[in-house]
Amino acid sequence: MDYRILVLNPGSTSTKMALYEGQECVLDKTVRHSSDVLKEYKRIADQESFRRKIILETLEEAGFKVEEIDAISARGGLLKPIPGGTWEVNKKMVEDLQAGVQGEHASNLAGILAYQMGQQINARAFIVDPVIVDEMDEIARFSGMPEIERRSIFHALNQKAVARDVAEEMGTEYEKATFIVTHMGGGVSVGLHRKGKVVDVNNALDGEGPFSPERSGGLPVGDLVKLCFSGEHSQNFIKKRIKGQGGMVAYLGTNDLIQIEKEIENGDKKSEEVFAAMAYQIAKEIGSLGPANSGKIDAVILTGGMANSPLLVNLIEERVKYIAPVVVKPGEKEMEALWKGTLRVLQGREEPQIYS
Repeated sequence: MDYRILVLNPGSTSTKMALYEGQECVLDKTVRHSSDVLKEYKRIADQESFRRKIILETLEEAGFKVEEIDAISARGGLLKPIPGGTWEVNKKMVEDLQAGVQGEHASNLAGILAYQMGQQINARAFIVDPVIVDEMDEIARFSGMPEIERRSIFHALNQKAVARDVAEEMGTEYEKATFIVTHMGGGVSVGLHRKGKVVDVNNALDGEGPFSPERSGGLPVGDLVKLCFSGEHSQNFIKKRIKGQGGMVAYLGTNDLIQIEKEIENGDKKSEEVFAAMAYQIAKEIGSLGPANSGKIDAVILTGGMANSPLLVNLIEERVKYIAPVVVKPGEKEMEALWKGTLRVLQGREEPQIYS
């Protein structure tokens, strides 16, 4: 049977949508939203009816009948920690997304949108591998301070999708392989995938791990404490330095990798040093996960937007290729991954999980 699956991935100022019929993507569109319009809504969840109307209008303008859609697959938001997989959206999930149980994020809107649209057009609604996927080994949760536990928040959707593809290319199954997967975007997450589960990963959302174009990464704790209590900086300044205005943008004034590479080509030494330091930290984070599986790694996978940079990939590969073969999968496959996750359920190859 050729299922019709609508895929939704809302961002802070845009809504990505795609429609799959059978194995073909017949619509791929990103609608941009004016910040002046969005600021009228107090909370992200309040934008649901506004965005739903735009999605339905876009589908109708493109000549697609919404009543023929079998399922809606949406990016997962900041829910309570749950295992990876495809989850059917229910009222409890919508309540937690609306309440923002782990914070406000544009992805919270995805599950709400999918559920409300599904109710309207009589289609099933799902989320796939949300950012709060938590499959960590218990030993990996220890931080060294009893008051703080390490948390699993990372680019789960793209990491798992790419790992599945690489496993298939290697002639095996994701559930039988062991990979170190590195997603390199505005933030960098490095996960140890062991037999279908991400058993250790840095919390890329809050700045753990290597520094990136927009995030500070792990910091010298003592110096951070001094900075926080120096009286010279507000809490808001520190939080932005960790996430959003940290990393490369703090050092160089830009998070544009292409621009930084041009500066390097033009002989700018500071850009070269910061770029090399970021590659060094990413490689070091990858290397830290080798012993976590006693060195038994089938492949090191580099993915995300920054994997399009041969310079960055080469700097990292030179340091980590001793661990396992390095496989490069540039970009992200979030829309395709959402479609595939829901398709597996509709075809009966995977049981949908129920949120409670």
